[in-house]
Amino acid sequence: MKRCIRCNCLFSAATWTCPDCEYRPGLRSGILSFAPELDLQDSDYDPSAYDVLARSEAGSFWFQNRNRLISWAATKYFANPKDILEIGCGTGYVLKALREAFPAASLTATDVHIRGLQFAANRHSERLSLLQMDARAIPFRDTFDLVGCFDVLEHIDEDVAVLEEIRATLKPAGVLVLTVPQHMWLWSAADEAARHKRRYDRPELLRKLSAAGLAPVFASSFVSLLLPAMVAARRRSNSRYDLRREVDLPEIINRPFAAVTAIERLLIRAGISFPVGGSLLAVARRAG
Repeated sequence: MKRCIRCNCLFSAATWTCPDCEYRPGLRSGILSFAPELDLQDSDYDPSAYDVLARSEAGSFWFQNRNRLISWAATKYFANPKDILEIGCGTGYVLKALREAFPAASLTATDVHIRGLQFAANRHSERLSLLQMDARAIPFRDTFDLVGCFDVLEHIDEDVAVLEEIRATLKPAGVLVLTVPQHMWLWSAADEAARHKRRYDRPELLRKLSAAGLAPVFASSFVSLLLPAMVAARRRSNSRYDLRREVDLPEIINRPFAAVTAIERLLIRAGISFPVGGSLLAVARRAG
């Protein structure tokens, strides 16, 4: 069901023109834009990061590991979703994993910046709907079996409002798969550069999910076995953080780190929930 973000009318139609107030989102670079004013600001995310990430994600152990964890969690907790939404899709790298896991599903991807959506469009030319929007005002209700939100929530002040919107967007018994950076004691120049508002601890995230009407069914830290290396890197880079250097590691480091995270994934899939780690993976189901 579509929702008019101006008057809250719910409607089913081929177009986005609201039958009550006649509001229709405009187009920016050929993409429907529900929050054009946010596309022009960078207080929550730096648009220049898309260029760096588009070149480096596919070769980075960290992004590869996160994609594999996301695919595992999504298929475990919702085996055959028909309609999938990713909020904050960035360059579309996670969409690749979702498409491989669910080749028959209908994919909708959103981001606050047109720049990111353009990269996603280039990566995924078929069966992909792209929308520029504010995650605090999602123009859908009761529509999606599966919603993904991967390292996005920490960029938004009103994180519970976003979770409430996600809950309303899910179909009954629909599933949210979520990743966030973990532990405020890991806060560093990397978080400042990324425009983070916070890093999460598990009790805080689970509490906020529950407050938004989402029942947590799984949670585990990841990048746990490499946490000492992460702590050391954060301390070294506090005064000279460089995103390119962080995501484009030399193979002599990237390859063994990939092997360590592969072991970690096996342990998580076997039922081990790590209590600490650089990031946190959570799965929650719409309650009620």
